[in-house]
Amino acid sequence: MEMVIMAAALIIGLGALGAGIGFGLLGGKLLESTARQPEMANQLQTKTFIMAGLLDAVPMIGVGIAMYLIFVVAG
Repeated sequence: MEMVIMAAALIIGLGALGAGIGFGLLGGKLLESTARQPEMANQLQTKTFIMAGLLDAVPMIGVGIAMYLIFVVAG
């Protein structure tokens, strides 16, 4: 049971870490691209928001799997 809870904690923690790194890289590339081509700022921002939504889905799926492990497998 303790191993299942540790696995769930690792899933949530590493998912959050990966999302944080991903958002940092995504924001940095948006700023670089906007500074390089300011006339494309609106298109770049739209595409960045779409990618941010997709990037945010991965940790949410990880939380769902972790909750399944905690409440169904360990329970």
